[in-house]
Amino acid sequence: MFTGIVEEIGEVTTLNTASPDGGTTLTITLPPTSTLLSDCHLGDSIAINGVCLTVTTFLPQSFTVGIAPETLRLTNLGSLTPSSRVNLERAVRADTRMGGHFVQGHVDTTATILSKIPDGNAITFRFAPKNKDVLRYVVYKGFIALDGASLTVTKVNDEEGWWEVMLIAYTQEKIVTAAKGVGETVNVEVDMTAKYVEKSIQGYLAGMMEDGQGFPWLQKMVEKIVAQGFS
Repeated sequence: MFTGIVEEIGEVTTLNTASPDGGTTLTITLPPTSTLLSDCHLGDSIAINGVCLTVTTFLPQSFTVGIAPETLRLTNLGSLTPSSRVNLERAVRADTRMGGHFVQGHVDTTATILSKIPDGNAITFRFAPKNKDVLRYVVYKGFIALDGASLTVTKVNDEEGWWEVMLIAYTQEKIVTAAKGVGETVNVEVDMTAKYVEKSIQGYLAGMMEDGQGFPWLQKMVEKIVAQGFS
């Protein structure tokens, strides 16, 4: 579990798609002053651009993770090259302040930057998701994690298939997204609370149908609307 508050920006050293075991490994180098790995252990979870990955080896200022084929298919990690910059966050501890929102590090889809428009010292980004099904979880003023950074949705258009976020000057300095241009992609994780609510409601409605109870509350609502329309 993560908070979506990026701790550090690292730099890709190598992305090895031909490791001896047939998998893919990614090595990240940290700035000389970084303390991100000060309490690191083998097997720890670190989010890289919003993707929860497991540390397989580490040194004081660098670490390596393994990437599964499914992760490469769902995220933009496969497009990383040496010198690419990435957002980093360690998994939360029990005493961590929740400065952002609950982020799992399980990417739902990627999104393409449609526009990048300055607004004073802030920048408004517009994104179009690769999988448009995620739009039902994106709401105005709701949470969304982009490349692992917890951000607030400032505008959403379901019909045209996009949403916007605004990056203030401080955030621009702390996450890699600010330096990305139109046409580049970000990893997207929607607010997991919306998924739980959706599944709970679906289960409730399915149970009502199986019991033959129907939806009396819906019927009353429709009757009220009809009555108002003819009055």
